[in-house]
Amino acid sequence: MVCALLLGTLGSYAQTTTLSGVVKDGTTGEPLAGVSVSVVGTVFGTITDKSGSFSLSVNVGPNTKLRFTYIGFTSQTVDVGDQNSFDITLEEIGVAADEVVVSASRVSERVFDAPVTIEKMDILAVQNTASVSYYQGLQNLKGVDYATSSINFQILNTRGFNSTGNTQFVQLIDGMDSQAPTLNFPIGSLNGPSELDIESVELIPGASSALYGSQAFNGAILMTSKSPFLYQGLSAFVKVGVNHVDNQDRDAAPLYDVSLRYAKAFAQDRLAFKLTVSYSQAQDWQGQDFSDKFPERQLGLSYNPGYDGVHTLGDEAALGMQALAGSSSFITSLANAVFGGSTTTAQAYANAFLPGAGTVARTGYDEEYLVDYEAENFKVGGSFHWRITDKIEAIAAYNGGYGTTIYTGLGRYSLRNFAIHQGKLELKGDNFFLRGYITKENDADSYIADFLANGINSAWSSSSNWFGNYGVGYIIGIASQGLIPGNTPTAAQRETAHNVARNGNGVNFFGADAGRVEAGSARFNQLADSLKNVFIPNGSSFDVASGFTHIEGQYNFKNQIKFAEVIAGASYRTYNLQSDGTVFDDADRDIDFYELGAYMQVTKDLLDGNLKLGGSLRYDEQENFDGVVNPRVSALVKVHPNHNLRASFQTGFRFPTTQGQYINLDLVSIQLVGGIEEFNQEFIQRFDRAIPELGVTAGQAAFAYDLVSAQTARATGSIAPLVPYVHRPVQPEKVQNFEFGYKGIIAENLFVDLGYYYNTFTDFIIQTRVQLSPFAIVSPAQLGVFAVQDSRNSRQIYTNSTEELSAHGFAAGFDYRIGKFNASVNYNYNDLLDEIGSESDIVGFNTPEHKTNVSFGARKLAENWGFNVTWRWQDAFFWESSFANATVPSFNTVDAQVSYKIPNIKTIVKFGGQNLLNHRYVTNAGGPLLGGIYYISFTFDEFAN
Repeated sequence: MVCALLLGTLGSYAQTTTLSGVVKDGTTGEPLAGVSVSVVGTVFGTITDKSGSFSLSVNVGPNTKLRFTYIGFTSQTVDVGDQNSFDITLEEIGVAADEVVVSASRVSERVFDAPVTIEKMDILAVQNTASVSYYQGLQNLKGVDYATSSINFQILNTRGFNSTGNTQFVQLIDGMDSQAPTLNFPIGSLNGPSELDIESVELIPGASSALYGSQAFNGAILMTSKSPFLYQGLSAFVKVGVNHVDNQDRDAAPLYDVSLRYAKAFAQDRLAFKLTVSYSQAQDWQGQDFSDKFPERQLGLSYNPGYDGVHTLGDEAALGMQALAGSSSFITSLANAVFGGSTTTAQAYANAFLPGAGTVARTGYDEEYLVDYEAENFKVGGSFHWRITDKIEAIAAYNGGYGTTIYTGLGRYSLRNFAIHQGKLELKGDNFFLRGYITKENDADSYIADFLANGINSAWSSSSNWFGNYGVGYIIGIASQGLIPGNTPTAAQRETAHNVARNGNGVNFFGADAGRVEAGSARFNQLADSLKNVFIPNGSSFDVASGFTHIEGQYNFKNQIKFAEVIAGASYRTYNLQSDGTVFDDADRDIDFYELGAYMQVTKDLLDGNLKLGGSLRYDEQENFDGVVNPRVSALVKVHPNHNLRASFQTGFRFPTTQGQYINLDLVSIQLVGGIEEFNQEFIQRFDRAIPELGVTAGQAAFAYDLVSAQTARATGSIAPLVPYVHRPVQPEKVQNFEFGYKGIIAENLFVDLGYYYNTFTDFIIQTRVQLSPFAIVSPAQLGVFAVQDSRNSRQIYTNSTEELSAHGFAAGFDYRIGKFNASVNYNYNDLLDEIGSESDIVGFNTPEHKTNVSFGARKLAENWGFNVTWRWQDAFFWESSFANATVPSFNTVDAQVSYKIPNIKTIVKFGGQNLLNHRYVTNAGGPLLGGIYYISFTFDEFAN
């Protein structure tokens, strides 16, 4: 039946008119290959061949028009009339203002006419970027912040609240949300189009929920791949490079990146397909930050017994030593080991000296022994396109991304053989689309390196045994110096005792670390391999196979409504979370929930096109939350044909993420808990099950306190600061956004884009840390329960701030073209105006106040030569996250490339360097130390101009 329909469709176009012609470069007169020739108001069209010629058969009517478009050139539309032959010349775009975008209003318009700030990277910008990949080149766009966890895992953000897993920024690839359902954020370029298949990238900085839903809270990025109708033939790409050239972390290492793409249209340009495959491999950047997360534990000593290094793992397990004084089993062990069985003497020594010993952490292992630095990425994709009629095109597509990389989240995640699959079916015309797609994630051999280190430590000595031995050793060290209850040890005496506790005295005690497995040894590797194959909580691996199904559509009423442009759309998504209890609270249940949304937008030109008004309204709801309504209104005033002013107001929203609702993850030092209502009871119940371990009767009530208040109370011996924690179930976060801007084209060569925004947040989603007590604290003597700070009684919970939060910023961009040269400068200012919550709340603005980019280059400097140089700088700022808090130092980098085109073989050779001067830097606390990458690449395209 399908074949009959197809043949009938093709046959219906037998009686048509053949239109043909040649398209040339208006400056050089050279023919342009690959120019898109489309019939206006349809999905039908073709491309010019290697000689710039085209031919297509169409049903010609009185209003038939042809549109000629080519990246980097101004488009041209001509009436067919009674012509059947055309000689077309296209002129190069003078300034970025003439670029056409679709994301700002969900309709096609010039950058200059967009009602909000919009950035674009087209094919030419992809080719000319000096960065090692086009995705990393996005950091040079105005307003973009980057957080790098590894060489192929970078996260984009705009306008504050950056993170290594940005759940506030949506990334769409050919209309498909590229987020990993478990992580609930886009995973960088692991599943994006290859460099050969990317047509354009459009970025909207700032709140975009009114058009793109919940996760566009901080912005949206739309990546469009090449159509097989418009970009046909074979293309290939090979890049060879090197990093670690300073031998600081390891010896210099090669990197490789190869891609192939083939596309073909046939059956009179009614059918087309494409296949893409790419593979990259490199030695990853290494974590080299060994600073102490908890320097306050040092308590006047020359070193910190409670040291927990950023990139040393396994030292998360910590214990306030005074807790041992309340353990009858420890007192018995101490009495037998030191005091001839006298529990009275043992208790006296424990009460006298252990509270002053502070917090002690287990000895950790350097990250390099625990994570997989063999970074790989394999991507495969394909699509089949059928122009059912001149008005409708059907698409079936698949994208698959597979790889090994490192992600800095709640810990250091080694994502090995990670995979994400997306399959799509879509119908589209020039005024509508209807698409449905499925996303499936499989974490395969991935594991949390922190858990792996703790598992190795526990394999040779359980934490209860290790801390018990440490406590015994500490008292031995105290007693060996002649100290008795009633004495106050000096810092030097305490330090001696700590050394004995960890390393032994060489006589009758060999230390808590005696028998410790040496990093990199055969025993270490054996334990690591075994633990990588065991799921959390007994091992380090997580068992994830989550997914979601999404259906959406949009209709433009341009054929029915003439007085204004009206579009409407709707979407429906169902999540299916599967982690078997290793990430979510789904060990004995399934987690499924829905999310839906609908929107309408009206745009109207007034005053002969000098005033453009727009308004949209969106409604969204999720199974666990009530619906939210979000309006947007905008105005663009042309005060001169080359100068306009814009203003917009919109509200945005963000539903709590999958983890924000359902996470249940034991991180050893703390347990992460979802924020929805049902968890308010569950985190208390889980603590009740741990009460017997603390020697408290199960009948006593449990209470939760602010963790900082508990720490202060323990340090001072006072109970006054303790305030019971009352959980507020997490709710959607909201923002009100005002934006004002100016765009202007000066002297035809200079494009200026200025913009200011002001955001006000309510119900801001935060994570807060609390510590649980098995009883109400009524006396300083009971504060010992807070000495134990681990996942048995410490929680990090998603909730909302009760305080309002404001932030504002300014961005300025200048693009200048003179002759063959292009120069651009942009500057960004972002500032958080309010501080909210207590020290226990994780807010994470995580954005430099000032940053700037400067680029200079020429695509055609001389015959077949081109170049581009980019300098980037940002100032220091404070980074706050669940993994690490620290000031990120300021840094600047230089990227540069020189390209040479070999016309006879349709190949471009590019020599380049990212971070050319090899200045080592980090983008976020807990991130790896980044250095220079130097490369040479070869790109073959049989339609290259």
